[in-house]
Amino acid sequence: MPALQRSEGIYILELGTDENRFTTANIEQINALLDEVLADDTPSALVVTGSGKFFSNGLDVDFLGANPDKLGWYITEVQKILARFLVFPTPTVAAVNGHAFGAGAMVALACDYRVMRTDRGFFCLPEVDLGMPFTPGMSALCQGKMTPQAASATMPSGRRLGGSESLNYQIVDAAVAEDQVLSTATSFVSPLVGKNRDTLGTVKYGMYGSIVPLLLAGLGS
Repeated sequence: MPALQRSEGIYILELGTDENRFTTANIEQINALLDEVLADDTPSALVVTGSGKFFSNGLDVDFLGANPDKLGWYITEVQKILARFLVFPTPTVAAVNGHAFGAGAMVALACDYRVMRTDRGFFCLPEVDLGMPFTPGMSALCQGKMTPQAASATMPSGRRLGGSESLNYQIVDAAVAEDQVLSTATSFVSPLVGKNRDTLGTVKYGMYGSIVPLLLAGLGS
């Protein structure tokens, strides 16, 4: 299950200890933990990470296979999480410790900064190979947070990029050894801990406000 810890103004949200897919239980827990961060009105920043070889493997395909009638509801719940990260009113950074696939990669994109390990793990948007076209919200998020070159290299192909390639495409802001991922990620946001939440949230909404309604619309039209 996702878990939260705090050290000197830095909240670390761990997405779980396995593949960290967006199960309904994990979605509920992530929302509760984000609420916990917001309930603390002292200055803070948020680091999002996983454990082992997975940052997050994305959607809960087992749930979707067993509950096809809940597809629309489920995608909307996942995209609400993405929208929360995108305009979260504290500085955010994804410490991508391992594989970030699909919606897991989109969580990383929704953060302000991304740090990825160089020796293991892929950034991948595999929707084209899964027969799952991007929703309007997911497409807007990916294109809004990647360069056109990076979007063209990943979205139509499902190509897997390691840390160094992701850095070359400017998808991540740093690619480092495994034991430096968390500390490097923290270094991106620790100088920003004192930013006013109301102002920062407004700034982020000004940057990404056109994406948020598309995410909240779920599958869209």
